[in-house]
Amino acid sequence: MPEPTGDRKPRVALIGYGLGGATFHAPLVAATDGLDLAAIVTKDPTRRAQAARDFPTVRLLETVGDVWSDAQGYDLVVVASPSGLHASLALRALEAGINVVIDKPFAATAEDARALIAAARARDLMVSPFQNRRWDGDFLTVRRLLADGRVGAVYRFESRFERWRAVPKPRWTEADAERAMEGIIYDIGSHLIDQALVLFGPVREVYAESDRRRPAVRVEDEAMIALTHASGVRSHLFMSAVAGQSGPRMSAYGERATYVKFGLDPQEDSLKRGVRPGDADWGDESADGWGTLHDGTTRATIPTERGAYENYYAGVDRALRTGGAPPVDPNDAVASLTVIEAAKLSARERRVVHLDELG
Repeated sequence: MPEPTGDRKPRVALIGYGLGGATFHAPLVAATDGLDLAAIVTKDPTRRAQAARDFPTVRLLETVGDVWSDAQGYDLVVVASPSGLHASLALRALEAGINVVIDKPFAATAEDARALIAAARARDLMVSPFQNRRWDGDFLTVRRLLADGRVGAVYRFESRFERWRAVPKPRWTEADAERAMEGIIYDIGSHLIDQALVLFGPVREVYAESDRRRPAVRVEDEAMIALTHASGVRSHLFMSAVAGQSGPRMSAYGERATYVKFGLDPQEDSLKRGVRPGDADWGDESADGWGTLHDGTTRATIPTERGAYENYYAGVDRALRTGGAPPVDPNDAVASLTVIEAAKLSARERRVVHLDELG
């Protein structure tokens, strides 16, 4: 566990100011009373200008070397760089004696993730995956319904994250995209798999289909992953960047009732509009987006739980101040990456993969 900072505000250096850094990490760190967003690392002129407008009092750095050379000045590095750099930057931060939060994907493989965990443990430092979608309102609603027994024992869970991207992400079109951990499975799949594991536990078998729907992309831009959990529950996860219309965001089929919910959590769009935690209606979903619970006879509208992305960095703050556990255990990233490896093998060989094959 990290050495407690006590009453002193932990100082945070954010590496990267693209979508993840600018939309999620910087606003959420800045909105956490206990944390001090001290530096943002980006050399892109446009992003530097945006960061200066967004956070005029925060120090702007051009290279990660500026962080390592002043390692004593930071308590936490947030890695929001391009995916292919996540593990190497996180390891460098740990070697410099700094705690780390890593945006998804945590690493390329489960083995790489274990190496990061070992490096953190050897130095008594914290490393944690950023899984903000554990605080999506729809996910929190499903957890509540399961805990309350209103769905009953679940036998099938469906989860979709589908969007229409007319222009592919530039990195998905590059020759080394696969090696750089680009594509819909490492991207959206990291969230959907994590949510399924939190809800229903370890996975025994994986079957996946993936496709490159647009000629320019070098990695999958659409995929389906079917999980058989050790508990017997089956999770069917759908992800796409080429869906003009999405199916239900979540569906939980149980012995007592079925819960169905359409529409994405509103927090991402709120952050893009400049809304912040603590603002009026933050995390609230309008009633027209609420899901329904149907037991075959009666249909009930279920208000969506309030989303709370801010809880992740509040948990990071507590861990840094007290030396306690992080809000998301890094071993959960190992479990998710094991599933991702199985899914890629399954899609490539067109067969069910048993996780014990992967050791």
